[in-house]
Amino acid sequence: MPGESSSTIFGEIKPPSGGKVGGYESGFSGMSSFIKNLIYLIFVVAGLYALLNFIMAGFEFINAGGDSSKISKAWNKIWQSLLGLIIMIAAFALAAIVGQVLFGRWDFILKPTIPTP
Repeated sequence: MPGESSSTIFGEIKPPSGGKVGGYESGFSGMSSFIKNLIYLIFVVAGLYALLNFIMAGFEFINAGGDSSKISKAWNKIWQSLLGLIIMIAAFALAAIVGQVLFGRWDFILKPTIPTP
């Protein structure tokens, strides 16, 4: 059109300064922060549940009074709680190994990052 010196018809859109888009910076934000916190919450709740099972099994063992079936139930509960803790630790170790082998960072799976603009 006559009299316009713009090189485009619609003009230009410039990104905001400071590297922020929509109030978010790179790193943990939004969905990746939610996933990280959810993983931590699940493991904390599972650990507290295992601790509670240990305590309850200890009381059952103390109150068994020589009854072999009650002692067996208490030992089974202790064993299952211990096995659950071992599985939780193995999950962290496996996530670290897979993260190191596939992505070059041991904490890649445990601290997910979603690239933001």
